[in-house]
Amino acid sequence: MVKSSMSRMLAGNGLFYPIIGFASFIAFLYLSFGDLWVNYSKEINLSFVERNGTQFFVDGKVFYINGWNSYWLMDHAADYNTRPRIRTILQAGAKMGLTVCRTWAFNDAGYNALQISPGKFDEKVFRALDHVIAEARRNGIRLLLSLVNNLQAYGGKTQYVKWAWEEGVALSSSNDSFFYDPSIRRYFKSYVKTVLTRRNIYTGIEYRDDPTIFAWELINEPRCMTDPSGDTLQDWIEEMSTFVKSIDRKHLLTVGLEGFYGPKSPKKTTANPEIWAADLGSDFVRNSILSTVDFASVHVYPDHW
Repeated sequence: MVKSSMSRMLAGNGLFYPIIGFASFIAFLYLSFGDLWVNYSKEINLSFVERNGTQFFVDGKVFYINGWNSYWLMDHAADYNTRPRIRTILQAGAKMGLTVCRTWAFNDAGYNALQISPGKFDEKVFRALDHVIAEARRNGIRLLLSLVNNLQAYGGKTQYVKWAWEEGVALSSSNDSFFYDPSIRRYFKSYVKTVLTRRNIYTGIEYRDDPTIFAWELINEPRCMTDPSGDTLQDWIEEMSTFVKSIDRKHLLTVGLEGFYGPKSPKKTTANPEIWAADLGSDFVRNSILSTVDFASVHVYPDHW
């Protein structure tokens, strides 16, 4: 019986299996570290977005924001099986002519946590955020990066309070201790400094020097209901916005407000969705007019109010 060519190769000099093994190893390396072989930094030249009055500018020309919200980018980039989604969605956004994507630059404790505990970070997840920024740059998309969540999802202020409890800090039972407590404020400042001064492993650029980042957002939808006067949240915004600007004066900064008017505003009954909105401890105008805050934002939920 005449053996087939495949049979001869399998039974021949033993080269077939080593070749297959080597090819598999190369494939593994590419899937695991392929991003390191891509030169992101020279794909697209970007300039910082600046504000002049009520308009944004890039290189002296008016810049219009046309974008979307994908909070999950870093989380998905941290897992190799979901990482390709980052490139897919950013390429799709670029093809549609979109200019800015809002996403999380935080994940406090839990699965794929960026910050495992105060001041302790997972390098794998930090590299995932590096990847998100590098891919955005590659596709000409700028990022609005949020630094913490008011809600419990992805840790948020609840996790900061839990960390303080675990370290023996005497706190009230409210998650609003995030805004009050000096120890927690120090935790957050340490986190912010680490993120802003992070050097991207793919581009070699520190975040604070990277024009791919459109702006920083202090906190997603802040509320401090234990102080409906708004004084506590206002003090926190003043301190944290000043701190961010002390490290990074190149990027724009916003608070991350929902857009409610406070108890002293004449618009609390005419513009707010309901009476309760004036008692959340935030005030859209008061929180936004600080010299360290560059622009305001509103979160719209038409299905709810």
